[in-house]
Amino acid sequence: MMGIGFPELMIILVIIMIIFGAGKLPEIGSAFGNSIRNFKKSMKEAEEAEDGAEVKDAVEAGAEANDPAEANEEETKPPEDSVPSSPESQAK
Repeated sequence: MMGIGFPELMIILVIIMIIFGAGKLPEIGSAFGNSIRNFKKSMKEAEEAEDGAEVKDAVEAGAEANDPAEANEEETKPPEDSVPSSPESQAK
């Protein structure tokens, strides 16, 4: 089987130390950690943005479908042109 155990991991680390040197290992480790942290952060932001968009769409669709009072109110309003703007225009 292809399991990586402790002996295999030690061999990989020794090879990495030989290639890069002991001084570069902390830099490589911190760069790798920052990369993983940024990846997780971007994935979390993408999920939140997707969830937010879905909630917004659902709220807008629900508001349009579930608000018959607003639709009736718009139908019963007279047009703005027919409403007199001042008391003087009512007297004429």
